[in-house]
Amino acid sequence: MPAHAAPIDGPRRFNSVLIANRGEVALRIQRACRELDLRTIMICSEADRNAPYMATADEVICIGPSRPGQSYLNQAAILLALRTTGAGAVHPGYGFLSENAGFAEAVEAVGTVFIGPPASAIRIMGDKIAAKRAMMAAGVPCVPGPDTALPDEIAEIKAIAAEIGYPVIVKAAGGGGGRGMRVAHDPAELEAAVTVTREEARRAFGNPELYIEKFLEQPRHVEIQLLCDEHGNALWLGHRDCSMQRRHQKVVEEAPAPGLSADLAAAIGARCAEACRQIGYRGVGTFEFLYENGEFYFIEMNTRLQVEHPVTEMTSGIDIVREQLRVAQGLPVDLSQAEVATVGHAFECRINAEDPLTFAASPGLVTGLQWPGGPGVRVDSHLVAGYKVPSHYDSLIGKLIVHAPTREQAIRRMRVALADTRIDGIATNLSLHRRIFEDPAFCAGATDIHHLEKWLGGQKP
Repeated sequence: MPAHAAPIDGPRRFNSVLIANRGEVALRIQRACRELDLRTIMICSEADRNAPYMATADEVICIGPSRPGQSYLNQAAILLALRTTGAGAVHPGYGFLSENAGFAEAVEAVGTVFIGPPASAIRIMGDKIAAKRAMMAAGVPCVPGPDTALPDEIAEIKAIAAEIGYPVIVKAAGGGGGRGMRVAHDPAELEAAVTVTREEARRAFGNPELYIEKFLEQPRHVEIQLLCDEHGNALWLGHRDCSMQRRHQKVVEEAPAPGLSADLAAAIGARCAEACRQIGYRGVGTFEFLYENGEFYFIEMNTRLQVEHPVTEMTSGIDIVREQLRVAQGLPVDLSQAEVATVGHAFECRINAEDPLTFAASPGLVTGLQWPGGPGVRVDSHLVAGYKVPSHYDSLIGKLIVHAPTREQAIRRMRVALADTRIDGIATNLSLHRRIFEDPAFCAGATDIHHLEKWLGGQKP
């Protein structure tokens, strides 16, 4: 076991972190902890017991079978691991329990630091209706629609939709990850959308509440990254464009969002920072917006680390995971808003173990592997040759990130990096990414959130 220096001197000092996640994000957190001389404790399922990244942790504890519900989502097992190991803090990564307010409370109840916002903030922002209400109070622009749950009577719902104007989108109040939403273009479609979405919300999220908003026809998906401490400091670290999506799942992300007015971005960023102060937010978080015709419309906040955080790290020069750990120690953010700058342009390709045409998951043995290199090229992945991709989890196996002085140069750099990448033994979406970076509309920065699906379906985007 390696020796470790004294922990960071802060009000909630800890010198060990239990990483309650797996795969590339677990390795990313582990590396940040090691840089800060924090002892790392990895939990794992039986499927991940022999994963190579386990070897670099100080301690590994298997908490259950391969299925997520019996391991990475098993709060009792994770809390037992906390007590057994004496970890001073828990980092939930993203996915799994990262936005579970009950888990955050349970961690803090046993005297362990939860590396994330307070449970109260998670609850507010996890309920899309409450989040919209909080954002409206802070002056953050929202999509047209009421900040209340839909009534039960379909006649009343139709009246609300008529007032907003069709098309509208029905959403689950407790939804996320692209699930729990239906578009309706007329009253007949609305009735079906409400019925199906309410049942999906009840089954998937345990909350049948719905809300309704105007459906924007050709918006982009733009995000604002926030970093906050408990001393009243709230900084926005720049913006990203995540419009290249399939079934509401992001495929390619970039920073900064192309063609966005610096003054408008600064105004929205400042409002997001103020909203964080008002709800007592701590840690990192991301405000997600639809952007259309020069206007921002808030849709949700992710109260955790984002998959796409590397593009902001590359353009801002700020190690977001390191800052998460410092803020969790109770330390103030050690820079001002004036010191935050966006330099150059970055792209991220999500590399998934899936068929590039059918998008069916492709678990199995990686028989050969070659990652790219060179200036401005970064790979975040736990993958090595000989690794067996399990079938129980999300298909994300790595992220390929490039940074260059301009967007055009970053596109060229990504083309070379993708050409140099090889993963043998399983199907991946590498060929899809290579096609995307040759697409004229994408290269021109002229895509909306519907572009990729239309393009894949052979329609004119």
